[in-house]
Amino acid sequence: MIALAELEGLLKRQMGLDAASIGSSAIEGAVRARVSACRLPDIDAYREFVRGSEREMQELIEAIVVPETWFFRDAEAFAALTRMLESEWLPKHASGVLRLLSLPCSTGEEPYSIAMALLDARLPPDRFRVDAIDISQRAIEIAQDATYGRNSFRSKDLDFRERYFEATARGYVLARDLRRQVHFRQGNLFDAQFLERAGHYDAIFCRNILIYFDGDTQRHAIGVLERLLGSDAILFVAPAESALLLSHAFRPVKGAAACVLRKVPATDTLPRPAPTPVRLRPVSAPAVPVARSLPITMPATEKRVPLPSPLSLDDAIRLADQGRLEEAARCCRDYLERHGPSAAAFHSMGLISDASSNAFEAATYYRKALYLEPNHHEALVHLALTLEQLGDNANAQVFRNRARRLQEREQKS
Repeated sequence: MIALAELEGLLKRQMGLDAASIGSSAIEGAVRARVSACRLPDIDAYREFVRGSEREMQELIEAIVVPETWFFRDAEAFAALTRMLESEWLPKHASGVLRLLSLPCSTGEEPYSIAMALLDARLPPDRFRVDAIDISQRAIEIAQDATYGRNSFRSKDLDFRERYFEATARGYVLARDLRRQVHFRQGNLFDAQFLERAGHYDAIFCRNILIYFDGDTQRHAIGVLERLLGSDAILFVAPAESALLLSHAFRPVKGAAACVLRKVPATDTLPRPAPTPVRLRPVSAPAVPVARSLPITMPATEKRVPLPSPLSLDDAIRLADQGRLEEAARCCRDYLERHGPSAAAFHSMGLISDASSNAFEAATYYRKALYLEPNHHEALVHLALTLEQLGDNANAQVFRNRARRLQEREQKS
């Protein structure tokens, strides 16, 4: 559907969203809901309408964005923040204000958790400020209302709820003094003047957003983060995003989890690992058929044959077998341009990225394959193994279990 594809492109330009990260069906559902709300005859008419209406563009974004967060999600990040405060920031700053940014802040659970963690660490309220930004105006309004239901309290330790919230008929209402520590505003990471005059932050929480971007938009987002981070600042990302940052002049904070990083100073150089043979990792889970494993070896004297045209996925596998990974990736991209989204092509791109030691990119392609074909067995297993490599063991187990259940169903049928 041409109109839907153009709307996907418009969403990418507006908010960086890679349609494959959530699936075209999810976007189509949101678009059709807006078509109905606007009382338009079809998606073609809506495409023309949204192009000329900033207000409706925001409504479409609101329909796409689905908040998924809770207080003290990934508690280790907040523990790492307070350790950094006590061991590094306070000894260097007898006065001054600790500046923090939550981006995107969603419905407020993350920035309020930051404020609670700092107050629990005995940092006076006048010594820190939390800025919180999200593209969704509705999410900002919910955050400013600061009234939450049980779904926002999923952590094991809920002592903080007794200290900072009041139970009411509407839900749990956050204490007004704590609410004053967080400053909310609507904003778009892809606006040219985004936080242009904000200065530098000492810590930025930017979790579970880079996974929704493609390579170009990821690089843009990381460039914005680099601009906003102070010289000795720290960045918090989701576990599955840490490998991406390691390839962009960031390094893990010593003694912290892998998802806590710091910019490498301009005078430093990143240590380069010793070269190792590049091989696609075979599936090795018990009772799981072995996926196609590509031995990446190629004599230096081998003559390279010009690429045939048109290229197929079998050609991509052949090229990868010869160690010609860049050409194999190009072959897959050409195939996608000619035939459109394909689970097989995305899975092949994942294998090639895996062979190129780019675990984050590999996980992205495996996810794309699964959005198109949820029961793609090899993609399930490879994604589980890749997530384990990235330190996201919880989600790795989820996909491993899906692969096992799928295999059990196939054996019974």
